[in-house]
Amino acid sequence: MLTRLDLRGATDPATLLRPPSVDDTAITSSVREIIRAVRERGDEALRDLTQRFDGAAIRELRVPVDEIEGALGNAEPELRAALQYASGEIRAYHEQQVHAPPRLYRAGIEVEEHVLPVDRAGLYVPGGRAAYPSTVLMTAIPAQVAGVAELALCVPPGPDGRVAQPTLAAAAAVGVTELYRVGGAQAIAALAYGTESIRPVDVIVGPGNAYVAAAKREVTGVVGIDALAGPSEVVVVADASTPPEFAAADLAAQAEHGPGGSAILVTWDVDVAAAVDAVVESAIGDGVRETGSIVLVDDPEHAMRVVNLIAPEHLQLMTADADQLVRLVRNAGAVFVGPWAPAAVGDYVAGVNHVLPTARTARFSSALRVDTFCKHIHVVRVTPDGLDAVSEHVEALARAEGLAAHARSVSVRRSAALAGEPQ
Repeated sequence: MLTRLDLRGATDPATLLRPPSVDDTAITSSVREIIRAVRERGDEALRDLTQRFDGAAIRELRVPVDEIEGALGNAEPELRAALQYASGEIRAYHEQQVHAPPRLYRAGIEVEEHVLPVDRAGLYVPGGRAAYPSTVLMTAIPAQVAGVAELALCVPPGPDGRVAQPTLAAAAAVGVTELYRVGGAQAIAALAYGTESIRPVDVIVGPGNAYVAAAKREVTGVVGIDALAGPSEVVVVADASTPPEFAAADLAAQAEHGPGGSAILVTWDVDVAAAVDAVVESAIGDGVRETGSIVLVDDPEHAMRVVNLIAPEHLQLMTADADQLVRLVRNAGAVFVGPWAPAAVGDYVAGVNHVLPTARTARFSSALRVDTFCKHIHVVRVTPDGLDAVSEHVEALARAEGLAAHARSVSVRRSAALAGEPQ
């Protein structure tokens, strides 16, 4: 049976939903040692750490371009077609995120914004338990839409020292040719600080395990990051209209990503809870039983309060009034509406990004998007009349802050204008 949490009648569900505190001191300490080793010994450390953590002895860190391109040529036709279709949908959606920058002109002061891509981005794609060609698309395509000139992709190798063929095929499908067989915290360190073979980047994006997340946290400030993504999560909100087989299958889909994540059914109907539990028990397997749970609530509004407290990576609203519940969503990475919209569609081909905030960070962060790879630079132009119109306000604020030089930088110009000096 799935673990049950009964929140019916709870006046403060936040206290019951509070996640257990996790002591990640050991992970942080280990990650700091890995980063130090990479900074001090460069490629040599990457080879040693790859042997230690991935069981692979590698000589050349970079995967040859012909090996990348060959993987696409040798891929099954079904995979090539899927990569082509998914790439088109992902690109089309992310192109919609590009808008004309703001521009404002008032009384002699013109303000505009220059939106520029970073020069070089690091893409991290997990390996180990599975190959993730879809994550190659999800990280590379938004960067390309943003206009990033250089993309460096890091992927953990298998024990044979090779990167999974579907992952290489995906890289070839989107034109990524700079690919390194390096994973884990050591890959994040290499992308942030550089080694003999890997030049440093400006932004690092992509999901990973607890060590990858800790490494991204450690290098933040040296480089930009997308988010501290962790193990996968899904919340399924269900009622009597929800097919139990659908709900159970979607819980299992997230549990498939491995330990540490969560798969939660939220419902106000005890019969629904029993039905989904029965399907899990009879047909799904141990993965959901280890990570899954059922939360009982009073009604749909209560369900959404609970959802917003959990702030899940994936939220599936599989109820008869699903569109009404969408309006109550405050915290979620991505929302899937109705019984025919499993999160797996968003993971692969809907066009939305599947690099999403986890561990309640959906309270303040969002999916990977084009803007993750951009810088916004303010540009200000001021005419003499424009300066005259605002100078007294600038000087008043500067005096209030005790910054006399700020005030003088305006007053000296105002005096020059009044004196009729050439502009």
